[in-house]
Amino acid sequence: MDVGVFDEVNRFAEATPWLHAAVTGYAAYGVALFGFLMLVGWWDARAGGSPERVAVALLAPVATGVAIAVNQPLVALFHEPRPYTDHPGILVLATRSTDFSFPSDHSVMAGAAAAALWFVSWRLGLVTAVAAALMGFSRIYIAAHYPHDVLAGLALGAVVAVVVVPLTRPLATRLVTAAGHTPLRPLVTAGSRAVPAQLTAGGPGRTPPGTGH
Repeated sequence: MDVGVFDEVNRFAEATPWLHAAVTGYAAYGVALFGFLMLVGWWDARAGGSPERVAVALLAPVATGVAIAVNQPLVALFHEPRPYTDHPGILVLATRSTDFSFPSDHSVMAGAAAAALWFVSWRLGLVTAVAAALMGFSRIYIAAHYPHDVLAGLALGAVVAVVVVPLTRPLATRLVTAAGHTPLRPLVTAGSRAVPAQLTAGGPGRTPPGTGH
């Protein structure tokens, strides 16, 4: 069944030469889009002023990196050949590689980014999930992966992010809160520095307004 789906996608690729440039470009360089979406998540969280949201936004690339690292021994363990190795007659748009196929690194990255950004904003998470699905499809379209490589990669990335983000969020939130009192403050909040409470209440050596003194 998996090979049948792959063959259908490959036939679709043969019938749509006008899509080749766009899909191969996205399959190769679409990782930049996920980096941009993470920046959007950080910028939006920073503008909102919530240390927890900022922490989660900053954890998104961390969780993605952890997911890719987790995937490396699995790729070596399963040792699955690329589709163009086992099916010499197919249309191949991918740059041929000696790396193994299962699970797909690109899909792991995309799945992790989508799951991590869902903690920042469900809207941003939804956009990233669509981008992740398109990334998975593009990897099949160019004959770099089988469908099960992509599905396993998306699932693995999402699972790692769902574990990493909640586990590390409390510590990351404390670090972000602490950074708000240092020169790093502009990186974690767009708000102005709060006025000390003693000044708003009059403070030592000052007369509160309205006392008549």
